[in-house]
Amino acid sequence: MVKKRLIPCLDVRDGRTVKGIRFEGLRDAGDPVELAARYAREGADELVLLDITATHQRRQPLAELVREVARVVDIPFTVGGGIGQVADVEALLLGGADKVSLNSAALARPALIDELARRFGSQCVVVAIDARHVGPEWEVMSRAGTQATGRRATDWAREAAERGAGELLLTSMSHDGTRGGFALDLTRAVGQAVTVPVIASGGAGSLEHFKDVFEAGQADAALAATLFHFNETSLPVLKAYLQAEGIAVRPSSGQ
Repeated sequence: MVKKRLIPCLDVRDGRTVKGIRFEGLRDAGDPVELAARYAREGADELVLLDITATHQRRQPLAELVREVARVVDIPFTVGGGIGQVADVEALLLGGADKVSLNSAALARPALIDELARRFGSQCVVVAIDARHVGPEWEVMSRAGTQATGRRATDWAREAAERGAGELLLTSMSHDGTRGGFALDLTRAVGQAVTVPVIASGGAGSLEHFKDVFEAGQADAALAATLFHFNETSLPVLKAYLQAEGIAVRPSSGQ
């Protein structure tokens, strides 16, 4: 049985980890390097590190921060934000990242997915999809959730996978930071549309929400921030709970 993965997310602005609600109202959550080291010790399966202002500021992602994180963790981590060309990816992978996450750049030029998959392999290419509930549909947003694209989430997910994305990081903007649970309908629809792994993101507020999204059948991993950053639960507690509920996860450190 393939084990489900639990992935803390570090949204970084001005060198600090931050977290908000629906991408707004950001508050400080700590030093990203210290948090990364802590989560690795506690048994995180992977980490995601997102430079949330790189695209707006039209600059490359934080290469030095990537090197610092690589020095303190021994688990895979994905880096996103501001990636727009092959050279950006090469620098991040050489700096210690295992995967890169594309969002706005891939929407603007989908062929970038093909280029990166050919050059580095699909296993290194994650396409992040930020989706907002608009009427009966889920619409893909770009530029940190500020720009509507007119694309349906399932259509873009399918195209990204066909172009070579090895994994999809699927965030419901409508649920992000609300602590009301993951968007099960969105996760299910995208998971049914593609054959690559899907990481569910946005809305985790309790241990039960992780159980719900995994039992819905389409999420291969679940990502969270608020619950972990502000010590409302820990990875060992969450993993013990999921194991008790019959959901296969890797044991935490010390289990």
